[in-house]
Amino acid sequence: MKPDNFQAPDYYNIDDLLTDEHKLVREAARDWVKRDVSPIIEDYAQRAEFPTQIIQGLADIGAFGPYIPEEYGGAGLDQIAYGLIMQEIERGDSGVRSTASVQSSLVMYPIYKFGNEAQRKKYLPKLASGEWMGCFGLTEPNHGSNPAGMETKFKDMGDHYLLNGAKMWISNAPFAQVAVVWAKSEEGRIHGLIVERGMEGFSTPETHNKWSLRASATGELIFNNVKVPKENLLPNKSGLGAPLQCLDSARFGIAWGAIGAAMDCYDTALRYCKEREQFGKPIGQFQLQQKKLAEMITEITKAQLLAWRLGVLRNEGKATSAQISMAKRNNVAMAIHIAREARQILGGMGITGEYSIMRHSMNLESVITYEGTHDIHLLITGLDITGLNAFK
Repeated sequence: MKPDNFQAPDYYNIDDLLTDEHKLVREAARDWVKRDVSPIIEDYAQRAEFPTQIIQGLADIGAFGPYIPEEYGGAGLDQIAYGLIMQEIERGDSGVRSTASVQSSLVMYPIYKFGNEAQRKKYLPKLASGEWMGCFGLTEPNHGSNPAGMETKFKDMGDHYLLNGAKMWISNAPFAQVAVVWAKSEEGRIHGLIVERGMEGFSTPETHNKWSLRASATGELIFNNVKVPKENLLPNKSGLGAPLQCLDSARFGIAWGAIGAAMDCYDTALRYCKEREQFGKPIGQFQLQQKKLAEMITEITKAQLLAWRLGVLRNEGKATSAQISMAKRNNVAMAIHIAREARQILGGMGITGEYSIMRHSMNLESVITYEGTHDIHLLITGLDITGLNAFK
């Protein structure tokens, strides 16, 4: 087990833009990752198993609903603090960050924003503390990038709703106690429903044989005539805009998280370049290796500034969905390129579990696809700047 000697790059003194609270939150998350994630994550990834014992630690560092008000169990932090927590967790592993992102942005966020007071008080404190874990049901077997075509439906049966359908590629599904599920009413309107484990006809089979996000639990949500109490309908927003608003929050967290994965790959490659000798000198002294490292730190710095500015806009309530799409697309593409370049610097050692790079590279293949694919986010930007819809 190698020690975690990670040192975060800050080439443009971006720390000067952060508050003392931001730095304290980040350091708490960083210390936790070094202590509780880094020593075990390679083993769990090799075994394709999620380390459930870290759930309490995620709750302790405020990773579950950090921007949710304290009265509901959250930390009451701002959007930049949320981003920094996601950055540090993904520096450890994208799958662990996925667990926290889903809990915060896709489960707690819709209950807080679209739920009523009774729903907030019932679910949010338990989700914030990690006593309950949640998942988010939008993607279906036949509908990924086109969620409007969803086939999951519910009927009004008088004293309850009857839910039928299926969702797939659902992070946290195998162990979640709560699922925020998006389904169409008989009128064809999309609504959010809170489905609890134990409801008859509700099952969550696990997805196996993944080469990516191996330390994350992924599954399906199957609804076979599930009776959902009427009080479990999220009452304050319906239509496709509701789940897309949740995805904005998740994509914002990913834009920060991807920086963490890139930082880890860069830091590993930089350290290796100084230690590994060939032809009588450290390989970091060769021009081509310096070119790779210089380009890495340049791209990381650009991504840091993009994410920070987006965080400011989110705090001010000014960030648009298209701006969030740009940051998600850019920063994940940046991270996956850096992972590949860093792997080359390490040569054959780069493919082994002794280093984190190959695990990050495989994980990022999922991150570049979920919460809107690389190409879909490109078209979102295209629509925003031209006003012309390439989706139809």
